[in-house]
Amino acid sequence: MKTFILAGGEGTRLRPYTYNTPKPMLMVGGKPILQYVIDNLKRAGLKDLIITCGYKHEQITSYFGDGSKFGVKMEYAIEKEKMNTAGSILPYKGKVKESFVVVMGDHLTNIDMTEMVKSHKKSGAMATIALYRSSLPLEYGVAKTEGGNVTGFTEKPLLAHLYNTAIYVFEPEIFDYIKDKEDFAKDVFPRLLASKKKINAYVFDDVWFDIGRISDYERLDELFKVIKLAEDLKS
Repeated sequence: MKTFILAGGEGTRLRPYTYNTPKPMLMVGGKPILQYVIDNLKRAGLKDLIITCGYKHEQITSYFGDGSKFGVKMEYAIEKEKMNTAGSILPYKGKVKESFVVVMGDHLTNIDMTEMVKSHKKSGAMATIALYRSSLPLEYGVAKTEGGNVTGFTEKPLLAHLYNTAIYVFEPEIFDYIKDKEDFAKDVFPRLLASKKKINAYVFDDVWFDIGRISDYERLDELFKVIKLAEDLKS
């Protein structure tokens, strides 16, 4: 099963770190983010990888090569301009004949891709979205009222959400719903729903990090260093 890893973003919110390094190649605990992505795919048997990259792509291609040193097969689709998430895979329309996976090259997760693929195939849907279950505390207390009177009050309650992780499993028919330079969440999925096409939800609550801010990156890198130190001290 082919897997597309989208690694073409500039990571502007992580400047100055990304002035000279593409976001997927930022080091976390001594390894580039993209290597963690590949390792998680590999443990699910997803070893036929297509990396879409643009910004400073030479750093990605020179580090990973054909993927053989990392136990996978890698090919590269070099983008000369921003294609967005769905547009990045559109050149492969007609070339992919079976179910395939799409993941981001700059997110860290331990999602069980084997189970996600099983869920997708069982659902019979054209698309499956991995949704991360998480709860965030509100900054304010919330009151309940009835008849002009306060009947209840909860201080900073947790607001539960299912977050789109940009981890997808698709059938090849999805290409018929993609136009040039489109985004899956903004363009393709609304089009599927408008066409009454089924989108399967795979909900998980293990680990998922979207490293969107400098503070996120620095905190995560320190956390990985502490974990590595603890492992070294055990040995």
